[in-house]
Amino acid sequence: MAKSFFITGTDTGVGKTFVAAAFLNAAGQQGYSTAAIKPLAAGCGMTEEGLRNDDALLLQKAMTSRLPYQQVNPVTLEEPIAPHIAAARAGKNVTVSRLAGFCRGVMMQPCDLVLVEGAGGWRVPVNSSETLADLARELGLGVVLVVGMRLGCINHALLTAEAIARDGVAVAGWVANSCAEQAMPYQRENIQTLRQWLPFPCLGEIPFLLQRSPVAAASFVDVGGLLGETAR
Repeated sequence: MAKSFFITGTDTGVGKTFVAAAFLNAAGQQGYSTAAIKPLAAGCGMTEEGLRNDDALLLQKAMTSRLPYQQVNPVTLEEPIAPHIAAARAGKNVTVSRLAGFCRGVMMQPCDLVLVEGAGGWRVPVNSSETLADLARELGLGVVLVVGMRLGCINHALLTAEAIARDGVAVAGWVANSCAEQAMPYQRENIQTLRQWLPFPCLGEIPFLLQRSPVAAASFVDVGGLLGETAR
């Protein structure tokens, strides 16, 4: 059975998909089979095949499994706004139980690693009473926290870690991702502070890359630390 994890971030725009794709590429390079799902995506463009989301397409390209797009991104919302608002405006009823069903279908794939990517941060609503945090809990997945290395990241990371802990969800580790157009001033000092304060392992430090691709970033994430010794 696949070892599965939920990818969340300290905010929107911190590079969750980029980091997830880096892990998928790293795992594939080491001979592991992989799959991924972004069950809910707001901000999809219309194509000849229907609505498509760039993040979901990136995951689809990075994994070794050949899953159809509809399985990688089952709920597509056109407007690039908060998912629960986009869903209401599109007349779609989104529930955690429905999203969990989609995720379990992918998690049953004969793979070593499956990544489930959220949308935005930990507390993003999917309807009037549920959030994506409830999805991670429903699935019983360990979390990988992506920290976008920019001003304010320490506060955002510590608050998110506290919220995850309050929800009773385990964190497998965190990744420092250089998400700005240039390296953060005193980034090393910020990472050291995060290492000191976050009570779970750092699974990668992705520096500012002139050629920003998940393939290039794969060498900066610790897929072995994520999978442990039980993947094969």
